[in-house]
Amino acid sequence: MPFSLHIDTAVSWRGGQSQVLQTVMGLRARGHRAALVAHPKGELARRAQEGHDLIRLAPLHEVDFGAALKLSRVLRELNPDVVHAHDPHAVAMTAMALSMFGRERRPAFVVARRVDFHLKQNSFSRWKYKLADCVVCSSNAIRAMVVEDGIPDDRVITVYEGVDVDRIAAIPAADVHTELWLPPHAPVVGNVAALVAHKGQRYLIEAVPLIVQRLPDVQVLLFGEGELRSQLQRQIKALGLDHHVRLVGFQPNVLALIKSLDVFVMSSITEGLGTSILDAMASSKPVVATDAGGIPEVVEHGVTGLLVPAQKPAAMAEAILRLLNDAPLRTQMGNAGLERVRARFSVDRMVDETLAVYERAAGMRPAAGNGSPPPAD
Repeated sequence: MPFSLHIDTAVSWRGGQSQVLQTVMGLRARGHRAALVAHPKGELARRAQEGHDLIRLAPLHEVDFGAALKLSRVLRELNPDVVHAHDPHAVAMTAMALSMFGRERRPAFVVARRVDFHLKQNSFSRWKYKLADCVVCSSNAIRAMVVEDGIPDDRVITVYEGVDVDRIAAIPAADVHTELWLPPHAPVVGNVAALVAHKGQRYLIEAVPLIVQRLPDVQVLLFGEGELRSQLQRQIKALGLDHHVRLVGFQPNVLALIKSLDVFVMSSITEGLGTSILDAMASSKPVVATDAGGIPEVVEHGVTGLLVPAQKPAAMAEAILRLLNDAPLRTQMGNAGLERVRARFSVDRMVDETLAVYERAAGMRPAAGNGSPPPAD
């Protein structure tokens, strides 16, 4: 029964922080002790504050020896079997803290990798990842990149992220037309993602004029916040799309609103896996998504949604129009998406597979495999 300590240094709340919290809560529900180190001003710490075993600590920058020293003291005091670093700064802080252990018994070091960016190849980055006993990747696409970047194949494993399918399925649908003041009966397309460059919302906006030509009352909603808000707002205005595209920011009931969408769209240029796609599929929504990163491991083209090349607005517009004009196909793909996410991307499966990684890393049982990725289908 391994005791795990989880470290996440982000201030914002995104898919990664949701996965950290669900992992911690899932382990505790199974009777395993799981402690959490989180940013003192972060949303993760706020949402986890009602639980015990919460330590508020984060580095000021990637190489922060003071924070690493504090973490080394926490590790000695709590003595976990496994420490799981969930973001690059957490990896750096943990690697430095463990390097202060000398000949003492140290916990197994597990690293999460959720983005399909290559590892930095500077000496510090190579050093901190070299210390990891296991790198847990959110998709086979990420796993291939990590192995390409020099981490030994037998220390890299894929564990797909997961969502609480039953909880999402039980959420009543909100009336998106009423809540967001949309024209009655207008078809509605939605995207849920941080407003940052690699999420590719600019290409979704470029696709909208092509959709409006054939569906003049279509509405496109961009949920989320980020550094590109002003830039995207200017793009919307320049294209004359003020009455068709809306930046609606964070919405506390976003899962209820997703259920009122006609089509969910993910426009990413790069994407580790896409937990908001999992939310949409668990809400029985058909998906139009780019074929970036790990997305094709989630969206089965022609079955649960339609895949299009990244940065191709015309292809995205055609796919969205196809689904908006075919209600039976939307229902068929939405039902298939729910079935697929329940079978392959549940939070229970994610927690069970993560626990197996801990037991293997901590030497509590013989290795069950060689780190080979699970099949996408």
